[in-house]
Parts: sequence; structure tokens; C-alpha cells
Amino acid sequence: MAGTTSVSEQTPKSSPPPAFVPFDFSRPPVIEGFTPLPRAKDETFKEKFLRKTKENPFVPIGCLGTAGALIYGLRAFNQGKTRQSQMLMRGRIFAQGFTVFAIIVGVFTTVKTKQ
Repeated sequence: MAGTTSVSEQTPKSSPPPAFVPFDFSRPPVIEGFTPLPRAKDETFKEKFLRKTKENPFVPIGCLGTAGALIYGLRAFNQGKTRQSQMLMRGRIFAQGFTVFAIIVGVFTTVKTKQ
């Protein structure tokens, strides 16, 4: 086996790999021929909630109505007031429908104003 050569001796010597450059996650990658759009200011949850509530105030009203009917309906059910519980569950369905309708109207309004 003295006449055989190892694999490392048969492969041509190449230049060493470039030094490792860590990726900076705070900045976007540099891509040739691409310019990213400027980033909008990040909103906090409170700022976004207030902005969305001003755009379409009926959605939070419907959500509160749904939650209120659900809570009171469950309370009435727990107390054994089946008739009141049934009426409140029907009210919850109505409030949910109102909320979904408000969301759909809000989406169409937003689309119309952007055009």
C-alpha cells in the first residue's frame, strides 16, 4: 500500500475559504439591484388598537356585546334560568353576526378608500 496516495493528496490545493462574517440581524441583507422600502414606524399594541377602533368602531362594540351576552348567558345557565340563558345565547349569535358584518363593511371601506 505504499504506492497508493491519500485522497487529500489527489485533490488540488485551493485557496482557504473566506473568513466567517456573521450576519447582522438588525439590518437587512445587501442584495445587488434591490432597494428595500423604508420601514414604517412600529406601533405598540395600544396605538394599533386605538387606530383600528377609530377606523371601524363597530367591531369592538360587537365584540363586547358578544362577550357580554356569553358571560351573562353562562351565568344564567349556571343558575338554572334556562329561558333567560337561551335568550342570551341567541343574543350572542346576533352580536357575533353584527361583528362579522362590521368587519366585512370595514374591509370594503378600507379597500374603497385606498383606490
